[in-house]
Amino acid sequence: MPRFVSVGECMIEMSGGEDGLYRLGYAGDTLNTAWYARACLGEEWDVDYVTALGDDMYSEQMADFFDENGIGIGYIQQVENRRPGLYMIHQKDGDRHFTYWRGQSAAKFMAEDPEALYEAFEGADIAYFSGISLAILAPRARGRLMKAIHLAKEGGARVAFDPNERPALWTSPAVMGSTICAAAILADVVLPTFPDEKALFGDASPEAVAERYLSWGAEEVVVKNGAEPAFVASRESQGWVAPRPGAKSVDPTGAGDSFNGAYLAARAEGATPLEAAAEAHSLAAIVIGHKGALVPHEKLAD
Repeated sequence: MPRFVSVGECMIEMSGGEDGLYRLGYAGDTLNTAWYARACLGEEWDVDYVTALGDDMYSEQMADFFDENGIGIGYIQQVENRRPGLYMIHQKDGDRHFTYWRGQSAAKFMAEDPEALYEAFEGADIAYFSGISLAILAPRARGRLMKAIHLAKEGGARVAFDPNERPALWTSPAVMGSTICAAAILADVVLPTFPDEKALFGDASPEAVAERYLSWGAEEVVVKNGAEPAFVASRESQGWVAPRPGAKSVDPTGAGDSFNGAYLAARAEGATPLEAAAEAHSLAAIVIGHKGALVPHEKLAD
């Protein structure tokens, strides 16, 4: 069976906060993308999530949640005396704000066993990772993860990468920029977001973002830009793909991740880059109409 393999960190999400009441859920950029890839890919595909969890009941509940929703847990490592990271969402000045607790996160140790990491990607058809996957790791562990991605590519995997720059997770913009560059060189498909790229690299336009990643070796680049059209570029063609008109935004959390999952699934099923971007926008339009990063699969046909 073909395999979609995503690697990174999933966290416990506490959302709501009205009257001091919060709802427990799960989210994380690469988990979100795996979630939507699972929804869009045919049953012949396996979708596996690679991470590390702790030995606590919340880690167990999180793994059970993945399993119950068709996301493979066979390559999740267990780290003693650790637990998942946690974040809370609160509303302030009409916008969502996030507070994180990552000090005991088991996912920071997911690259400590290189052989287990290499095995997780063996036979992958699509290998997906992000800037956050790298940012949470120690420098040597980042190298081990990138080696695992490199070996997956040598084994025939199509490598997809979302730079997903989050300055708070890095020691400096210079370290973030150099690591993003090294990771992007491994990628066949890069899925950046224009405001993030402009802030880090100074790109003047989505076209400039795409040109830079193509010059670093990517075969195709899709530059997301929120509610604005995405710019899709490959070595053979380029074009703009606008979101579906009239979509109502209730909660934008996970919109870019859902775009990535739908895009990669559509490409795997034979769509052209422009067709895949249109399908990705359509799914993201559904996702922003629901609260939370993970919209139940049965609601994605709305």
